[in-house]
Amino acid sequence: MTDLHIGDDVLISAVAGGDHPALLALYDRHGRVAYGLAYRILGDAGAAEEAVQDGYLRVWRRASTFDAARGGVRSWLLTIVHHCAIDLLRRRTGAPPVIAGLDEIADRQAVPDAWSDVSQRLESERVHTAVATLPGEQRRAIEMAFFDGLTHREIAERDGLPLGTVKGRLRLGLRRLHGLLAEPTPAGEGPVEFNRGT
Repeated sequence: MTDLHIGDDVLISAVAGGDHPALLALYDRHGRVAYGLAYRILGDAGAAEEAVQDGYLRVWRRASTFDAARGGVRSWLLTIVHHCAIDLLRRRTGAPPVIAGLDEIADRQAVPDAWSDVSQRLESERVHTAVATLPGEQRRAIEMAFFDGLTHREIAERDGLPLGTVKGRLRLGLRRLHGLLAEPTPAGEGPVEFNRGT
């Protein structure tokens, strides 16, 4: 199951069947990105490793629930790791954890692989610039969901909005970000470290 030509969809099916090497193959492919995402949220190497481990354990347990019609394996996996990192952050700060339901994970897959594309560039100036170009309501929703770790329902309650409105803003914002980040980087521009102070 470590053949590079084997697709993620085949691997996740094997994981659902109890194939441990397939899970390790998924870790080899996506573990580094998952760690980067968790580290961006937690700011601590040990905590990031714990979040990734928790995430892959959930993937092992939930592999049979993966639905390719909703998005790619990588996007699904990173969404789970994102939730694990947020849960760990909440435990460290004394806030109650938010256990991600399958509907919540499905909502974050509404734009195929948009979140995984964004998450791979969280440390880049391009993301900071792209987020800044979003309409205010979309920018706020994305910042609260992905950088502050709030659930869709929490955003709705905080801003006094219907849940459907929040989900719509997130979908539109992610689509726009996906389009912006898919554009080629101008010559001579490389990734720049994201300034946490901004």
